Amino acid sequence: MSQHHKSTRADRAARKQYRAECAEADLPCWLCHLPIDYAAAWDDWTNNDRFQRDHFYPASTHPELYDDPENWRPSHAGCNERRGNSDAVGGLGILSRQWAPTL
Repeated sequence: MSQHHKSTRADRAARKQYRAECAEADLPCWLCHLPIDYAAAWDDWTNNDRFQRDHFYPASTHPELYDDPENWRPSHAGCNERRGNSDAVGGLGILSRQWAPTL
C-alpha cells in the first residue's frame, strides 16, 4: 500500500460499502467500460477484472480528496494499476471492432 492510502477501520468500511453499492448497480469499469468481476475476492491477485476503488483525482496528487465519495470510481484492478497516478483519459474505451468510414 502506498503512503497515500489509508488503512483505517473507517476507510475499510467505506470501501466495502462502496463496493457493495457498485455491485448492486452492476457498474462497469469507469476506465474501459467493461463489466467488473464483483464475485472475485479483493485479494485474488491473479484476476485483473476484480473490483478496485479508483480515485478520479489520484490520492498522490489530491490527498485531500481521498475520503470523498464523489472522487471514487469503480474500476478493474488491472485498469487502475495501469493508470497509476496519471490523469484520467477520456474516450470510448476498448472498441468491440474496428469501424471503417463508409464511402
